[in-house]
Amino acid sequence: MKIREIIHYMESVAPTAYQESYDNSGLLTGSPNEDITGILLTLDCIESVVEEAIDKQCNLIIAHHPIIFGGLKRLTGKNYVERTVIKAIKNDIGIYAIHTNLDNISNGVNAKIAEKIGLQHTQVLLPKRNQLKKLTTFVPISDAEKVLEALSEAGAGNIGNYANCSFTLIGEGTFRPNEQANPHIGKIGKLEKVQEMRIEVILPAHLERQVIQAMKKAHPYEEVAYYVNLLENENQEVGSGMIGNLAEPMEEKVFLQYLKDKMQVNCIRHTQLLNKKVKKVAVCGGAGGFLLRNAIGLGADIFITADYKYHEFFDADKQIIIADIGHYESEQFTKELLLELLTQKFPHLPIHISHVNTNPVHYF
Repeated sequence: MKIREIIHYMESVAPTAYQESYDNSGLLTGSPNEDITGILLTLDCIESVVEEAIDKQCNLIIAHHPIIFGGLKRLTGKNYVERTVIKAIKNDIGIYAIHTNLDNISNGVNAKIAEKIGLQHTQVLLPKRNQLKKLTTFVPISDAEKVLEALSEAGAGNIGNYANCSFTLIGEGTFRPNEQANPHIGKIGKLEKVQEMRIEVILPAHLERQVIQAMKKAHPYEEVAYYVNLLENENQEVGSGMIGNLAEPMEEKVFLQYLKDKMQVNCIRHTQLLNKKVKKVAVCGGAGGFLLRNAIGLGADIFITADYKYHEFFDADKQIIIADIGHYESEQFTKELLLELLTQKFPHLPIHISHVNTNPVHYF
């Protein structure tokens, strides 16, 4: 199996189109045409992880955090980033990063955190806009089912837990083929009137090209009439953070201890307790302070995230508890998530979770 096959699958689960503008997800070193000898899963790719990959005969490392964020102007080994990249290249090891695109899908990093702490009825905390488009086309009634099926197979017509979603309307289409035409229906120079079905489907914006190609391939007409509109709707399946409910409310101190146990953290930095039970919980792996207003607006009792600065804790303003559990700690189970995704699809590949603790923060 080639590295590109793994990349294709991972990007079907978490498309790179869903990553944030500052991010650098994707294949960072190595060739996508290499045969895979083994895969090593890690939160961070540093030198010791590359060494582990060498020991385990893995030539592909899948990391959550990209080792390369900004541009590299030289490779002299002067810092850990350059040394890591050099070691990977020398040993023909590919490094693939799947970062904020994995954060931003509804079954990604934040869903794994929600699962660990037992949240129910979860939803994306801040859904993204402008991620959806609507395709409208017109098809002879006899060919409508064929075109609808092609659109569905190409990724159109999915809304939440529902597939094959479309709207159709029967009407009359008119056209007059000229001398250069090769019409499927009608004759040169004659005005034709055809009973057609108007088809409308929603699709992820990044799939537009492949959906249109599939439509044209299945469509009987030589010239296909269609148009595409960008939708401002929120995409409930894509966005930052997650919010859900505990099965039963907990006293605040009881919940904080529960959180420490479930997330395997040494300590929690938190704001003033509010003397009320915790029921609704918002989470965001990594640095999620930008979501505080959303967590408050949706009625969360506590917001679990990381990387809070001193003055930012004041923003809780006795409306919510902020619980900073640490960046590494909040995302450490991403390795489990990646293992689940890959072993379900590729059960016979040698896939390993890294045993290197890459957390740069230590507690005394």
